Amino acid sequence: MDKWALITGAAKRIGCSIAHQLHQDGFNIVIHYSQSCDEARLLQSALNTLRPHSAIIMQAELNNQTDLERFIFALNTQALAIHVLVNNASAFYPTPLGKTDYLQAQQLLATNLLAPYFLAEQLAPTLKQQHGVIINLIDIHAKRPLKDHGLYCMSKAALEMATLSLAQELAPEIRVNGIAPGAILWPTHSTEHDQQHVLADIPLARLGQADDIAKLVAYLVNASYVSGQIIAVDGGRSAVGFTGA
Repeated sequence: MDKWALITGAAKRIGCSIAHQLHQDGFNIVIHYSQSCDEARLLQSALNTLRPHSAIIMQAELNNQTDLERFIFALNTQALAIHVLVNNASAFYPTPLGKTDYLQAQQLLATNLLAPYFLAEQLAPTLKQQHGVIINLIDIHAKRPLKDHGLYCMSKAALEMATLSLAQELAPEIRVNGIAPGAILWPTHSTEHDQQHVLADIPLARLGQADDIAKLVAYLVNASYVSGQIIAVDGGRSAVGFTGA
């Protein structure tokens, strides 16, 4: 039987690396994207060149309830044997106190928390049949807030708790774990000053790579006795404490 992995936000950056890794490990890939249609099609073409009919693309705005429900219905209609769900898609932008409206807050929480939770819930019957795995991409800032990004940090802290809760609720058939990246890829708006400030807090004194996350995803997919864990990939930053910048 074909084994499928669904990766949200798979078209670029960390999601793309995870897609390549799991494809290399023998999985067929459902490439979810929101706005990055061109990148998603390029990734689909690359994977299908390596192994025909091994990748499909599906679009959905995860912060929209109707779109999320349509996406889940389409997945269930295709009756794919989904073994792995990687909730990678994330919204990240500043929400300074007093300068954020309710709609922005709703959209951020919907993308970072509610969509991963409801995808896990609605795909659970399929995942249970496969004794599958759910991996949520969290953030080290779920434990230590990032200034002017309060709602983002709150959403990731809530996703951490959702991960632990789902690990309990979906056991024993489904394992659920989380990965908390640190400085893996610079945000598009970061300055050299910001980057040097972050690097000063990292014991390994360097930026991580998307492959560092992808390799951990591959490990967790096969780690049959690991569930309910949140693993930081941050060069030791969270172990020694950091300024939050």
